[in-house]
Amino acid sequence: MKLDEIDIKILEIIQNDGRITNAKLASRIGISPPAMLDRVKRLESSGVISKFVALVDRKKIGVEILAFVSVSLAVHQMSSLDNFYSSILELDEVLECYQISGDNDFILKVALKSLDIYSDFVVNRLTGIPGIQNIKSTFVLKTIKNSTAFPMKIVREKDHE
Repeated sequence: MKLDEIDIKILEIIQNDGRITNAKLASRIGISPPAMLDRVKRLESSGVISKFVALVDRKKIGVEILAFVSVSLAVHQMSSLDNFYSSILELDEVLECYQISGDNDFILKVALKSLDIYSDFVVNRLTGIPGIQNIKSTFVLKTIKNSTAFPMKIVREKDHE
């Protein structure tokens, strides 16, 4: 889907204020509320906007451990990849999973309440996934920047020819 400047402005605003009313959004952009509603619905139906969520402060709900876990598989056959994918989808503690290039095959973002619970998770659940050869954990000591909003400046940039 090709985004125009109005779409980009909508995305800039709602990434930072998902609870903004349609009327306020329309007013800030400078179009009518019905036209705004149509645009937001189009962005949703096309998949540009995948969902609206509330962002929760993990420490205020007692989630003390945030770790990035690098995983390497022993075998890179489609069946072992499919098994890994489906196993990871079953682990609620895994917030994000990316297949990556480099020395490891995957990086997981994992959140748990304590180091003891994290240890149990790795030993009894993660290592139980067939095909895993290596697991390396890196723990977050301090969060310097944490954003869920994609900067629209990168969308506006022209591709280099």
